[in-house]
Amino acid sequence: MDRPEPTLSTIAVIGLGTMGTGIAEVLARAGREVIGIDISEAQTVQAVAALEASTARAVQRERITDAQRTELLTRFRTFTELAAAAEADLVIEVIPESYELKSRLFRELDTIVRPDAILATGTNALSVTRLAAESTRPERVLGLHFFNPAPAMKLVEVVSSVLTDPAAVAAVTALAHDLGKEPVSVGDRPGFVADGLLFGYLNQAAAMYEAKYASREDIDAAMKLGCGLPMGPLELLDLIGIDTARTVLDAMYAESHDRLHAPAPILKQLSEAGLTGRKTGRGFYTYAAPGSDETVRDALTPLADAALAAGRTVASVGVAGSGTMASGIAEVFAKAGYSVVLAARSQEKAETAKARINKSLSRSVDRGRMTAEARDETLARITPAGSYDAFAEVDLAVEAVAEDLEIKQQLFATLDKVCKPGAVLATTTSSLPVVACARATSRPQDVIGMHFFNPAPAMKLVEVVRTVLTADDVHATVREVCTKIRKHPVDCGDRAGFIVNALLFPYLNNAIKMVQEHYATLDDIDAAMKLGGGYPMGPFELLDVVGLDVSLAIEQVLHREFRDPGLAPAPLLEHLVAAGCLGRKTGRGFREYARR
Repeated sequence: MDRPEPTLSTIAVIGLGTMGTGIAEVLARAGREVIGIDISEAQTVQAVAALEASTARAVQRERITDAQRTELLTRFRTFTELAAAAEADLVIEVIPESYELKSRLFRELDTIVRPDAILATGTNALSVTRLAAESTRPERVLGLHFFNPAPAMKLVEVVSSVLTDPAAVAAVTALAHDLGKEPVSVGDRPGFVADGLLFGYLNQAAAMYEAKYASREDIDAAMKLGCGLPMGPLELLDLIGIDTARTVLDAMYAESHDRLHAPAPILKQLSEAGLTGRKTGRGFYTYAAPGSDETVRDALTPLADAALAAGRTVASVGVAGSGTMASGIAEVFAKAGYSVVLAARSQEKAETAKARINKSLSRSVDRGRMTAEARDETLARITPAGSYDAFAEVDLAVEAVAEDLEIKQQLFATLDKVCKPGAVLATTTSSLPVVACARATSRPQDVIGMHFFNPAPAMKLVEVVRTVLTADDVHATVREVCTKIRKHPVDCGDRAGFIVNALLFPYLNNAIKMVQEHYATLDDIDAAMKLGGGYPMGPFELLDVVGLDVSLAIEQVLHREFRDPGLAPAPLLEHLVAAGCLGRKTGRGFREYARR
């Protein structure tokens, strides 16, 4: 196109709710002339008040001067008539998610704005292509998806349809950079990148809660502590709005027909009851008032001092294995004051594992986190052994050997013979059935899952996995032990993936499918999830750290157990594993790494 693009200096924002007001603030702060339009005069007054309040705080914090604040406020003018958009170079609509409302708005704008003006929809669920096709200027229509709160969130998704003029995309992308945002260019499909991955995960969490597999508190705690997420999925659904989530999922399912995107029935039930989250004061949780972020007790809140069954006494612990996880778990128990027997297949392997613990503790001493005396006392509590016979007197035996069911079953058969009556036997499996380990013993009631996360000394979460055969006092014992070793226990049943992996790995698999389908690049997807979802690592960074072979094995277990076609491992993942590209440990996975 030879036509020069407008400089996008005057921008109209239509819809002055929370998002529209936030976008207007970002634009005004960046020196743009902003025309705020809303059919409600009260809403325009509220938007001005919000901008006045936020800029006053900025002056107090010495981020801007009084003079800069005055100038900024004069750049924001509000109107209740669409005609005010006539002088705009760019119009951004953030009205409710309704095709009817948005298409009517675009038709009206066609008769008002200049021929060279760009029209942007802020939708995250509706088809940009369909909205563009209903306009008389489809080449000037695109998607501009900000994230909430717009002033704080760095990500902006710039969405092109097959009809969009590339020069318009370039102009809006340049604007996003000028606003201090990180623009990601994507094609038109429901949810785009960030929400496309996020809402599938949120939906699975809602379904997990609806199935009474785990409590809302445990699901949220598991994803925050196990994945480093800023919010749990049910908390996040309440923040986004359960009705909004349902709309996005409906649109995603209409296109993908993937059962993972079919809205969980509980989303419909809560939406139709008006329990849509924080904005109404009640959703998955109950809030102090509509719009409040303060949760209050309700009938589902667990009692802090709820009594469990009386547990068994645990003074000594056996840890089976010699790898990183086994030594990490042994370190955790020894630091908490327990006598630990660290047993491996040979005395040499056990001694090597103890030496690894010594290194870890010495690093803590060097960093001032513990004294040399505390390190020596901790090490003195650990006895390395080359035979599982050394577990004869332990009260709790924790296996952390290879993630292979046959190997684990053989070990549990050995523990059954070696350990004293009444000893609790725990597996740290992340994906295998705990009950299969239990059935390898003559005392399945004494067997439970204790899924630690890597690195065990640093990660606070332990998934406590009861089978249908686990005794109440065994469950109570393990929860009490978790508290004593300063871990946060979450309860779940014995099914593939437990809480964290069952929610995490379908999300990772869907990210791989996006790349496989050439929808977005590795870098854009990683950036979108870190900047738009608050994830500490992007999905491809995480896959390369976890190991593609490990990830594939977990995907296969989930697919076998739930028989859902949407859980089938992405072919690209299978191909990379077959090629020996397993991630950082081999120097190449989704990305290449320098060999150490």
